[in-house]
Amino acid sequence: MSAPAAAAAVSAPPAERIAADVAAALAEDIGSGDVTAALLPDAPDCAYLLCKEDAVVCGRPWFDACHRALDPEVRIDWRVDEGDRVAAGTVLATLQGRNRALVSAERASLNFMQTLSGTATITAAHVDAVRGTGTGILDTRKTLPGLRQAQKYAVRVGGGFNHRMGLFDAVMLKENHVRAAGSLTAAIRAARRMHPELPLIVEVESLEQLREALTEGCDRVLIDDFSPAMRREAVVIARGAPFDGRIPLEVSGGVDLAGLRTIAEDGVDFISIGGLTKHVRAIDLSLKLGPPPRR
Repeated sequence: MSAPAAAAAVSAPPAERIAADVAAALAEDIGSGDVTAALLPDAPDCAYLLCKEDAVVCGRPWFDACHRALDPEVRIDWRVDEGDRVAAGTVLATLQGRNRALVSAERASLNFMQTLSGTATITAAHVDAVRGTGTGILDTRKTLPGLRQAQKYAVRVGGGFNHRMGLFDAVMLKENHVRAAGSLTAAIRAARRMHPELPLIVEVESLEQLREALTEGCDRVLIDDFSPAMRREAVVIARGAPFDGRIPLEVSGGVDLAGLRTIAEDGVDFISIGGLTKHVRAIDLSLKLGPPPRR
């Protein structure tokens, strides 16, 4: 994997995936109809999207799709780009459309923006912590049900990398697979026979298993819950002869932001962190009818 592209160049999920996310969100929120919005005169109005804390902006495609699903003629003028770092009090966008549609789409559009901006923001903090070390930040499959593609997109916007998307696009051998196969070598060989076209990631629990995985060959080795001393020894082994650093090392387990740089400085290639998508803390946003305040 190479360094992440600029956030503006990160590709969003397919339009049909975003449309499906939005349709589900609007259906659960509006149901048979927004009974409160029906009290309003269906008149032209304007609104603005306000970010109330420092954040990395993420989720524009979902925000736009929510509002356009209810008012195809709505005009949305963004003042920031996807992936921009903004300060508290920043007006992110202004909208012009029918007021019933604006308020009906409000909650769903904000839910996407606040969740995905939260994911991008925490990812960016982890990327910043290891900047200059050559270590990449990976996500995991610990995502919100139904929003995996959206959250993994947000990780990319924040400067991180995606681990496998699901159980279909990479083979990842863990303790249970090794036990069932009889040995790590047997599991690796079976995976290569059955899925030679897919990346192979091997989780190891000891230095002996590390040597076995490096000798047999794979695309990445995950050293899970190694002590600091074992981790440093793992780097020495993987980078030394005869392996010469050809197979990247990934660290997982027991990782927090405070200790992140120390792990990276040991020389590992990747650190995977489930909390990027699992421990969601939404960014505080609001959508207000009327023009934005003048500064």
